[in-house]
Amino acid sequence: MVHEVAPDYGSQWAAICAVAGKLGVGAPETVRTWVRRAEVDAGKRPGVSTAEAEELKRLKRENAELRRANEILKAASAFFAAELDRPAKR
Repeated sequence: MVHEVAPDYGSQWAAICAVAGKLGVGAPETVRTWVRRAEVDAGKRPGVSTAEAEELKRLKRENAELRRANEILKAASAFFAAELDRPAKR
């Protein structure tokens, strides 16, 4: 969107400032961030796309959850192994 408007304003930053004003966005930097994100998502700029970032975030959460479950299972197995080694009370 900004690329099509930029020649009318002389620079991309001028176009971003104009678009920010028209959208009522307080800071042109917000619009610049949106433009950069859209470029990455479209494959026009290197970086991690929004979908990839969301998938990575989901996988990190899942990995943390699995690590916690693994620690619980290790503690439980150690507890039950110790119970089996104790002599039975009569």
